[in-house]
Amino acid sequence: MDLGPLQTLIHFAYVFAAALFVVGLHMMNSPVSARRGNLISAFGMAVAVVVTAVQLIVLGSPVTERVEGLAWPIIIAGTAIGGGLGWYSARKVKMTAMPQLVSIFNAVGGGAAGLIAIEDYWTAVQTGHADVWPSLFVVAGSILGAVAFSGSVIATGKLQGFISGAPIMFPGHRLLTAALALVAVGGTVALILGALGVINVAGLELVILAAIVLAALAFGVTMVMPIGGADMPVVISLLNSGTGLAAAFAGLVLLNPVLIIAGALVGASGAILTKLMADAMNRSVLNVMLGGFGGGAAAGGAAAGGATGNVREVAVDDVAIQLAYAQKVIIVPGYGLAVAQAQHAVRELAELLEQRGVEVSYAIHPVAGRMPGHMNVLLAEANVPYQQLREMEEVNPEFARTDVALVIGANDVTNPAARSNPQSPIYGMPILDVDAARSIVVIKRSMAAGYAGIDNELFLDPKTGMFFADARQGLTDLVASVKLL
Repeated sequence: MDLGPLQTLIHFAYVFAAALFVVGLHMMNSPVSARRGNLISAFGMAVAVVVTAVQLIVLGSPVTERVEGLAWPIIIAGTAIGGGLGWYSARKVKMTAMPQLVSIFNAVGGGAAGLIAIEDYWTAVQTGHADVWPSLFVVAGSILGAVAFSGSVIATGKLQGFISGAPIMFPGHRLLTAALALVAVGGTVALILGALGVINVAGLELVILAAIVLAALAFGVTMVMPIGGADMPVVISLLNSGTGLAAAFAGLVLLNPVLIIAGALVGASGAILTKLMADAMNRSVLNVMLGGFGGGAAAGGAAAGGATGNVREVAVDDVAIQLAYAQKVIIVPGYGLAVAQAQHAVRELAELLEQRGVEVSYAIHPVAGRMPGHMNVLLAEANVPYQQLREMEEVNPEFARTDVALVIGANDVTNPAARSNPQSPIYGMPILDVDAARSIVVIKRSMAAGYAGIDNELFLDPKTGMFFADARQGLTDLVASVKLL
C-alpha cells in the first residue's frame, strides 16, 4: 500500500485543524464572537483527534504495536470516556464552580502532556534512542506537565474550599521549593549529559526521570499552597500556559505539528493573559507567585490606616426610587452575584430600567470573580447584551456622569484604598472608580471583607447606601418595587 498520499492528506488535515485553532482563538477577542470561536476551536480539536487516531492505526507507532489489535478499542474507549466526562461536567457545572472546572481541566491537560513525554522517553530508552534533543523535550514536557497537574489540583482545592484560601506556609517552605527546583534542573542536566556521552547514566535514565517528575509534582504543590485565593485567577492562567508549553514539547517529541501549534497557542496566550491579569492588580507575576495578599476571610481585619465612619443602610424602596428615576446607572457585578446565581435577576432589573428610559451598562473589572472573564461568561449566560459590558479602562470615565452605581457582590475591585491608602495591601491596584458616581448602592449580605481580607472604604462613603441582602433575593425585591412605581 502506498502511504504517501495518506501522509500528505494527514498533514493537510493537521494544517486545517491548526488554522481552526488560530481562527477560534482570534474570535475569542470579542464577547460577540467568543462562543462561535470556541465551537470552531472544538471542531478543530475533533479533526485533530480523528486524524491522529487514523495515523496511529494505519501508520503504526510503538504504542499501537504493543497493544496490537486492541488499538482501536482503546482509542474509542478513551475518547468516549474522556469526552463523556467533559461534556457532562461542563453541562452540569454551576457558574460559581466554573473556575474550579477550568482548573481541573487544566490539570488533566498537564498530566496528559507529561505522561506522553514520559512514555516516549521510556520507549526511547528501551530502544537505545534517547538522544539529546528528544531527551530535552521529554524532560521539559514532563516537568511542565507535572507542575501544571499538581498546581492546578491545589488551585482547584482552594477555589472549591477543600483547601483554605489563605496562604499556607510552613517553616522552610521556600527552601524546600528551591531544593525541588534544583532536583529537577540537576536531573535534567544529568540526562542531557548522559545523552551527549559526557557521563554514564546507563540503566539510571528512568530512575532520574522519575525523580525529576516527583520533584516537579511536589514543586507544583509548594508553589501554589502559599498563594492566597484572590490570586488564583493569575495562578490558573499561568498554569494553563505551562500546560500549553508541555503539550508543545510533547508535540516536538511525537513530531505532531497540530500538537505543537495548539500547545504554542495555549502557552503564548496563557502567558500574555497572566501578564495582563497581574498588571490589572498592579503586581508582577513574580510577586504573585511568591505569595501576597489574597488570604480570604482568614486574613481578616482592616488595613492599617483604613478609613473610619458610619455605615448607611438603605431599604429596598429607597433603592428602587433611586434607580427608577436615574438617567444613567452602571451595574458592577462581583463574585457575590455569581454565588447567588443572580445574573438573570440583574438582567431583568436592567431591562425594567431601560423600559423607563434609564441608560444601563455593566462595569467589568479584569480580575472580578475567580477566573479571567468570569463576569463576562456569567452575564452572557443570562443573555445580557454584549455591547452593555464595559471594560475598566472604558467605563471608569463614565462614573462621574453616573447617577447610581449599583455594586453587586464586588469588593476589592471597588475599594478606594487602592488609590488612597499606601499601607493597604492592594495599594496601586487599578480599580473601578465607583466612588466617583453621584450615588452608590451596594448589595451585600454583610460587611465581611473580600478575598484580599481588608475592609472596603467604599462602604463608609457618605454617598454609599448598603442594601443588606442575598444578591438574587435583593434584586428580585428591587424588580418588584420598581414595577410598583
